[in-house]
Amino acid sequence: MQNQTGTHMPRKRPNQKHTVKASLEVPGLAKAGSSLRLRLFARGEKLGEITLGRGSLYWYGRYRQKRKRIAWTRFADMMDELAYGKS
Repeated sequence: MQNQTGTHMPRKRPNQKHTVKASLEVPGLAKAGSSLRLRLFARGEKLGEITLGRGSLYWYGRYRQKRKRIAWTRFADMMDELAYGKS
């Protein structure tokens, strides 16, 4: 897009709706306890938190104190159903 003088105008950036903040914990290469934590926000309000580890992932809901463990095979099944419907 150009303005009246023929120079390019910067594009307006749409308002961000979602934000993800990450932290990585690696106590030792490929050891148990290595994990990636993702904190998910929508318009500044926390949606939840996912902790990814070697054996499974853990979900903490917005106002939850306890985490929910989900095995990788179960997570894959959930994503397949969400993306492709029931099989």
